[in-house]
Amino acid sequence: MGIDLPLIWAVIIIFGIMMYVVMDGFDLGIGILFPFIKGDRDRDVMMNTVAPVWDGNETWLVLGGAALFGAFPLAYSVVLSALYLPLILMLIGLIFRGVAFEFRFKAKDHKRHIWDKCFIGGSLTATFFQGVALGAFIDGIPVVNRQFAGGTLDWLTPFSLFCGVALIVAYALLGCTWLIMKTEGQLQEQMHNLARPLALVLLAVTGIVSIWTPLAHAEIAARWFTLPNLFWFLPVPILVLVTLYGLIRAVARNAHYTPFLLTLVLIFLGYSGLGISLWPNIVPPSISIWDAAAPPQSQGFMLVGTLFIIPFILGYTFWSYYVFRGKVTHDDGYH
Repeated sequence: MGIDLPLIWAVIIIFGIMMYVVMDGFDLGIGILFPFIKGDRDRDVMMNTVAPVWDGNETWLVLGGAALFGAFPLAYSVVLSALYLPLILMLIGLIFRGVAFEFRFKAKDHKRHIWDKCFIGGSLTATFFQGVALGAFIDGIPVVNRQFAGGTLDWLTPFSLFCGVALIVAYALLGCTWLIMKTEGQLQEQMHNLARPLALVLLAVTGIVSIWTPLAHAEIAARWFTLPNLFWFLPVPILVLVTLYGLIRAVARNAHYTPFLLTLVLIFLGYSGLGISLWPNIVPPSISIWDAAAPPQSQGFMLVGTLFIIPFILGYTFWSYYVFRGKVTHDDGYH
């Protein structure tokens, strides 16, 4: 029995995207939360919690995109053709956010509000269009003769727009619990006060997406609600409810680290639910990872380099977070 290279590459891409969602999710969430915090000093602390690591977080997005291009060129060409506009708008948001991140600390006091607005707008735009792209991907992409066969605005649907809003809520909660873990005093108290309503809103939007998706897609409904699949997959929604309950309890007792860890569990469970709904299709509803795979020689050649470089990425990521562990304060920075 030979090595299943498409499966290995699918796991690498899934892992890379998950790492991006977790790591860039909380610093995008900080930008989303900026309007709730008015003081410049508190906003400085919020940005300082991610200043040493934010640009490295996007390494995983590059890895995922490059792996998709090399290992699944059919999927890359079809998905990008279908989602050019939301992906371009997402990148524009990331650019504005990155520029604002650097220039905000250098701006004079009377102009800092301009870069604050760019940071907020860039974070909201990038997050929203990530969610829109995800919703359009779940809806499915028409393919004829191995080419995208849809229109320019096929991605613009009520479901995809709602997914954009849902991801804003998810990233806001991720950013909120990150700040609970990394700050103290009044700012941390404000985040504790925001976490519970954000968790409840996330529960609501997750429930709506979870109901909307099978209602709109018979094949996804069959995947979840036929026997014995129902018994295999039922733990996922149950664990979501248990984790949300634990998150709300942790916030109520003013825990520092538990809310962020439980939010990570929620993100992982949502990601698992998406995988259950779509697997093994890399271009829903009908192109599997094996249909879209590059020749084995190409995948094997790239795999050697990828397995060499991923441990280095994980190593410097771990080291950067280890070095900048601990709380961030107004006066002393990290301690």
